[in-house]
Formats: sequence, structure tokens, C-alpha cells
Amino acid sequence: MMRRTISVLVENKPGVLARISNLFSARGFNIDSLAVGETEDTTVSRMTIVVRGDERILEQVEKQLNKLIDVIKVSEYSQVEHLERDLALVKVKADKSNRSEILQIVDIFRAKIVDVSPNSVIIEITGDEDKIQALLNMLRPFGIKEMVRTGIVAMARGSK
Repeated sequence: MMRRTISVLVENKPGVLARISNLFSARGFNIDSLAVGETEDTTVSRMTIVVRGDERILEQVEKQLNKLIDVIKVSEYSQVEHLERDLALVKVKADKSNRSEILQIVDIFRAKIVDVSPNSVIIEITGDEDKIQALLNMLRPFGIKEMVRTGIVAMARGSK
């Protein structure tokens, strides 16, 4: 199965997200990641959608997105140099005995401690999926209590 990151510029108005998610569910496509926010133009939002499938499914996803009225532009990043980032907040069990070790790991990954309590810390990390997964693998032995991720955002490099 292939993984695709798709950027969809849409009109910033109510119901657009619902129509796009309905398109995916009606056709049995699964969304791995979805991030939505306004662009520099407040009338336009950018959806970054990560989807997996074979070539036929991925081609169908793009064609169906292009058919929607509220969609302005669909860009697929597999053939374009681009940046991808994800943000994760991770709550880890931490006490006096292991807190300094956790802090060293956080420092190595250029993450940040954003909250400290007597029994846990909350870590913020931004990066690509591999970096976040590597940090999670290092933190798992301490006990991950809770985690939340934003979903991937992506942008083409250069002047495009």
C-alpha cells in the first residue's frame, strides 16, 4: 500500500469538511491523518489529508475531490519536494527517579517539556512521523499515559 499526502484548498464555509469526509466514508476510503485550517486568505482553508491505498484508490480519491463544488485546488505531494510536520503532546509517567532520564531523551529529540506534575510530564514534539515515532519508542518504557497528535500538515518547497 502506498501513502499519499494531499493538499486540498477549499472554500472556508460551513459544511465543507463534512462533505469531504462523507466522500471518503461513502467510498470506503480511510483517512490516516486530517488537518484543516485557514490560509493567508480567510475565505480559503487548506486541508492536508494523508491516505493509504493502491494506485487505483489514490487516483480515485483525487478525482472525487476535484468533483466537489467547494474544492478550489487539489495538490498531491508524491512527486514534489515538500515538508511534512506533525505535532504531538505526550503525557509520560515521571517521578524523581526517572525524570532526569526523560529530560535527556526530550533534549536529544529537540522536544519540549510543557507541563510538569509530581507524577508526570507533558512533552511537546514537532517533526516528521519518523521522529515522533522514535521519541514514542524511547518513552514507552516509562509509561505513556496519554497522547494526542494534530495530524500532518505539508507544504511544497520553493516558489511553488
